Amino acid sequence: MIIDTIIINCLLEGKEELSCVFIEKGKFVKFLDQSSLLSSQLNNVKVIDAKGLLMLPPLVETHVHLDKACIFSRCELHQGTLSEAIEQTTNAKANFSYDDVYNRGKKVIEKAIKQGTSYMRTHVEIDPVIGLTGFRAIQQLKKDYAWGITLSLCVFPQEGLHNNAGTYELLEQALQLGADLLGGCPYTDSLPEKQIETLFELAVKYDVDLDFHLDFDLDIRHMLLPHVIEMTIKHHYQQRVTVGHVTKLSTLPMDQLIIIAERMSSAGVHLTALPSTDLFLMGREFDHNIPRGVAPLMPLSNAGVICSISSNNIENPFTPYGDCSQVRQANLFANIAQLATKKELVQCLDWVSSDSAKLMGIEHYGIALNMSADAVFFPVSDRAEIIATIQSPSLGIKNGKVTFSRNDATIYPP
Repeated sequence: MIIDTIIINCLLEGKEELSCVFIEKGKFVKFLDQSSLLSSQLNNVKVIDAKGLLMLPPLVETHVHLDKACIFSRCELHQGTLSEAIEQTTNAKANFSYDDVYNRGKKVIEKAIKQGTSYMRTHVEIDPVIGLTGFRAIQQLKKDYAWGITLSLCVFPQEGLHNNAGTYELLEQALQLGADLLGGCPYTDSLPEKQIETLFELAVKYDVDLDFHLDFDLDIRHMLLPHVIEMTIKHHYQQRVTVGHVTKLSTLPMDQLIIIAERMSSAGVHLTALPSTDLFLMGREFDHNIPRGVAPLMPLSNAGVICSISSNNIENPFTPYGDCSQVRQANLFANIAQLATKKELVQCLDWVSSDSAKLMGIEHYGIALNMSADAVFFPVSDRAEIIATIQSPSLGIKNGKVTFSRNDATIYPP
């Protein structure tokens, strides 16, 4: 064993005494109580002093759109509806260039790294208007920022598939060029159910996972989730399918919700809630008793559905806000779902970390032997406090190397 890095003075969950962690070639290989560390062991190695910070696995962003981030200043909202957001983004997309997409995506990635995110699934629009320009720019970002974040590229037809000639061929080309998985957006397609079936067949052909934007309104009629479940079982795609938004679930009575949750769990269909976007766009047709319109994760999670919380959009017509803080998104969801106990707040953190890692199938994730030496450090004593206080991380590492650090603000009393 040739140790190259040692983290000292870190607080590990479940331990009262400070610990030190040994890293070899980007893997955790040894854990010791700080009191057991010999000074000689620090010779000829890189030392990272955690200064008593709580060391946790990194945060995971399961659903974001880098290619259309940071364009809100180019758009003009009047109604704030989903259809207007699609229209405004389509208009802006006509002027996207490689450099434009790259620079806006870079801005978001750097924000995400500083918020403790080490893994990210980004959806990338593919259609005859943008072609593969956005995909190629994000693919380059994936290479350029691999030192700080692992990007997974999900190509999808935002403008529809069967109503948009040439899109299928472009999706297939992107998969041949290395796209990691395939997404869908049935609600913009002239043949929603047919889009789901077509994308399953294409995913099977290229052996990639699926992630659908689905059931993104509050009308309980015409729910497409049952069809996705059916296709998942038909194609033996259990544990390989994710659905995002699914705001229709927020309208179901609990007994009906539990039934569909059990079907999702049995079929291995995962779910991502996108609280900031869904709060902003849903319920626009109401003038009082406005519904929250966010998928209720706790009953789904209790039924065995793997769930996550994510940002979706940053500064565009779908979500005019955002600082890439997964902690803030988890806190927002806690407010929406009225979660407050320590157990509930810890679950909210899991939905942006360990459960998100399960959803994305990330291997070697966690603070344990032989796991990737990826971690984020918080100035707290327990995980629930992170969500309750919207605590920003102070330090992050990926493959055993520091990716960011943050100093506390200083107060100057008179």
